[in-house]
Order: sequence, then C-alpha cells, then structure tokens
Amino acid sequence: MGVLEFQKLPVNTLVGADWKTFKGITQGQTIGKGYKTKYQLTKAICRLLSCLKPIQDRRYDKRLKDQAINMEPVFILGHWRSGTTFVHNVLAHDKHFGYTTTYQTVFPHMMMWGQPMFKKTMAWLMPDKRPTDNMELNVDLPQEEEFALSNMMPCSYYDFWFLPQNMLEYCDRFLTMKTATPEEHRMFLKLIKISLWNTQGSQFLSKNPPHTGKVKEILEMFPNAKFIYLMRNPYTVFESTRSFFTNTIIPLQLQKISPEELEKNILEVYTRLYRKYEEDKKLIPAGNLIEIKFEDFEADALAMTEKIYRTLAIPGFEAAKADIAAYLDKKKGYKKNAYKYETRTVELVEKHWDYALKQWDYKLE
Repeated sequence: MGVLEFQKLPVNTLVGADWKTFKGITQGQTIGKGYKTKYQLTKAICRLLSCLKPIQDRRYDKRLKDQAINMEPVFILGHWRSGTTFVHNVLAHDKHFGYTTTYQTVFPHMMMWGQPMFKKTMAWLMPDKRPTDNMELNVDLPQEEEFALSNMMPCSYYDFWFLPQNMLEYCDRFLTMKTATPEEHRMFLKLIKISLWNTQGSQFLSKNPPHTGKVKEILEMFPNAKFIYLMRNPYTVFESTRSFFTNTIIPLQLQKISPEELEKNILEVYTRLYRKYEEDKKLIPAGNLIEIKFEDFEADALAMTEKIYRTLAIPGFEAAKADIAAYLDKKKGYKKNAYKYETRTVELVEKHWDYALKQWDYKLE
C-alpha cells in the first residue's frame, strides 16, 4: 500500500513534464478555486525537475535517436473501459514485447538516468490499486502511453485530466484530428525507442485509447502496423467510464467540471471516437486488424490471445504461452466490478450509442 491515497494527491502528474510542456498546457488557462495550491506545488516541482531533462536528451541523442525500429508496433485500440488494460497486461507477458511503464508515464524525461532512485520514491508513494476497479498498480507494469505523451508535449488529449472544461476542444484538436504535427511524430518515436530500450523488447506493444482516433496518423508512421480493436457492451462501458473518469479526474484536475457536463462529454466523445475509427480502419492493410468482443476474450483469454497472434502474424506465441497462461491462472480469482444499469443509463446509451448496440449486436443483459 502506497503512502499516498490516490484521491488526495497533493500534486498531479504534470510534476514529470518538461517546463515547455507545462507552460504550453497551463498558460492562459483558468485554475479553479481550491486548486491553486496543487497547481503551485506541481509547478514548483516540475520547474525543478525540468532542469534535469537535458541529461536524458544527451543520452538519447547519443544512443537511440538514430536507431531504427525494426518491428512494426502492435496497437491495442478501443474506448476506455473496453478491456484494453487486461489485454495489454496479458500480451506484455510475452518478453519480446516492449511497452511504456507506469513510471515512464509520469517521468518520461528520467528514464535513461536516475531511474532507480526516482522509481523507488514513486513506488513508495503511489497506491497499489486503481481506485475504479482494483486493478494492480506498479511502477514497472505496462501503462497507456498517452500519460507519458501529455508530459512530453502540450498537444495531448489527456490535457483534459488537468483542464476538464476543455474536454471537447481537446477531443477535436488532439483525439479525432485529421493530421499530426512533426513534433507529435518525433515525440512518439522517442517514447517508443526509450520504452523498447527500458523493457528490452524488440516489438513495441501500445495500449492507448486515444490512438483509436489516430489510425490514419499511425499508418503514416508505421504502414504495416498491427491493430487489435476491442469492443464491449456499451451499457457497461458507459457506467464504467463514468466511474473511471469521475474517480481519476479528482486528483489530477486544476478546475471543476460538473458531473452532468462530464457525463455529456463522455457520451459525445464516444461517438466521435467511434466514427473516426470506423472511417480510418478502411486504411489498414488486409491481415493487420483483428476486432474482438472483450466478453469473448474474457471467456477464454488464452485461446483468444493465440487467435490474435495467428491473425496478425505476430511471432512468438509458443515461446510466450507458458508465461501468459501462468499470468491468467493468477487472475482467476479477480473480482471485477458488477454493474446494475439504472433506467436512466439504459435510456442514455440507447439514445446516444444505439449505432454501436446494433453494429456489435449487444443487448441489455
């Protein structure tokens, strides 16, 4: 158990941003009443740690900048709470995969030096469970890279965690955008190379819901990239996303958002993300996409994992099978959240997400 409670963190994850990114995100923004102490403390720590960023930059430029990425990455896509974390954790037990760690998402500029010291401190402070679903937290566990990217450049959808009143604006600018900037390409390549170096992997395994709206941009960087798209019962996704966002935003936000506004934004972002993915997936080369219902994966994770490897021609399943099976055996006693759908939830989902219910053939359980 970490020293700090997730909901009562005195700072937010911007402590690990570089100073240029911190200013780019917060400059000109309204910091809400009651959040100014957190903002000032986060700002002070960020300013101090930013002075150390050039150390990594020099090491990266010397060792990794010109190094090629020899295997096309595998991208796990899907809306938040569609089971992407579980699939990510399963596949990450294949040692040939490299991934972004939880530590790296908070301190992306302190990977190639000083990591042992900072990681020990983070491990001592951070909680060992996610507040929304009791999934384990650990500094070395795989994590979605958008948290790292939000500390590396001021153009990440996850800026909404800090400034939730801008959620739909960030959706248009950074989530369902039509083009990516050279800076975004450069930073993403840097993150991948450091992730592979850190985990000693040969193929990058990405789990990042925001990438669901960026298939076109990913293919510009990696024309032969592999994609795993997860869908899940929309009733469950709505309930779970509302809970996840509500609980996660509390320790990160620097301004208020009402529960009603957050709920409205969740309904709208889901639709925009769905439409962008459906439009972009036509660009994926044949044989490089598999779409899976999370309920099917959950029912027989080992068989579905093998199907993913075979469908996408990913190497190494037989070598990784024992490790993956051992992990799945450990998870057999895990109790996931049970959802009871209120009448209002059913009405909202059927009104706003009926297209997903029909296309994926989901019904009220």
